Amino acid sequence: MRHRIAVVGAGPAGLTFARVLHRHGHPVTVFERDPAPDARPPGGTLDLHAGLGRLALDKAGLLAEFRTLSRPEGQAMRILDTDGTVLRDWRPRPGDEANPEIDRGQLRDLLLGPLDVEWGRGVTEVVPQTPEVGALVRFEDGRQEAYDLVIGADGAWSRVRPAVSPVTPHYTGVTAVETSLDDIDTRHPDLARLIGDGSLAVYGVNRGLVAQRNSGGHVKVYGQFRVPADWHKDLDLADAESVRSSLLTLFDGWAAPVLELLRRGSTFAARPLYVLPVSHTWTHVPGVTLLGDAAHLMPPLGAGANLAMLEGAELAEAIAAQPRPEDLDKVVRAFEERMWARAGRWAKMTTAGLERLVSPDPAQAIALFDEVQPS
Repeated sequence: MRHRIAVVGAGPAGLTFARVLHRHGHPVTVFERDPAPDARPPGGTLDLHAGLGRLALDKAGLLAEFRTLSRPEGQAMRILDTDGTVLRDWRPRPGDEANPEIDRGQLRDLLLGPLDVEWGRGVTEVVPQTPEVGALVRFEDGRQEAYDLVIGADGAWSRVRPAVSPVTPHYTGVTAVETSLDDIDTRHPDLARLIGDGSLAVYGVNRGLVAQRNSGGHVKVYGQFRVPADWHKDLDLADAESVRSSLLTLFDGWAAPVLELLRRGSTFAARPLYVLPVSHTWTHVPGVTLLGDAAHLMPPLGAGANLAMLEGAELAEAIAAQPRPEDLDKVVRAFEERMWARAGRWAKMTTAGLERLVSPDPAQAIALFDEVQPS
């Protein structure tokens, strides 16, 4: 007897769960609010760690395909002072694949493969029923369907989370504004040299500027600073010149080559950084659980997607290995305990890391880099 399992959200957590379960011959349906895989920009680049995201891909049987897409050279990191002085210039050694980079869009397509994803199926709520019945999924189109288990992998503002927890994300005090540069090696060779093969970071008082290479000569640029959550409410984000002017004021006095990263950006998007409490847990609810940002939203410092993917893979393996249908709830409950303990440790580290990266003392950011970077 097969369980009826639904995943809400076609991000790294949900797709990894579904792909691993599919590998074990267990059908699973993924519901995604977006109307198509390419309905919106997929985001920037991810570094997948050996014991986390890459382990998850191995469990999904996708590690070899990942290696053909990943960029080990993208691990390179340069740190500049605000006056343009190079403080650190770390480059991976040949064969170093500790944390190779991959574009989020490429990772999504890799995970999708043969999966059954119902695009354009927005979920409004999930209602737990009984241990025997599971949970009811209600959709924006008015339909509803019952499942033995519903996996909430629908991100920061999860529609599934209220079924198990009343907690909502809170603002960290830091906002990021994103812009991008295309065909950088041809159109902006000076900035290509400034960034190098991987990422560039510049840290000042309560603010920072980061540029990350993606594949195909595409670069994402992020300005980060401490402002009220509604800082951008009076700013017309569609007016690129107005946003650029505001950012240049925030980073006034920084080296001209660094500020060119903002001057040449085409469009801008504001992203206030929200998190869930470091120790977020919930009283187990039969028929419903959470993965990734829905369960433990934390600062974007390289851990979130990695944890989400490993959680998805581990839960899928645990479900596939349980011999009796009546043991499903026991398996999920045990998984949650493991997830909470591990995610809590990472949430503490990333929360402390954000405090150091966007702080009154820029030296804290340099010290953090030295602590985590291989010698």
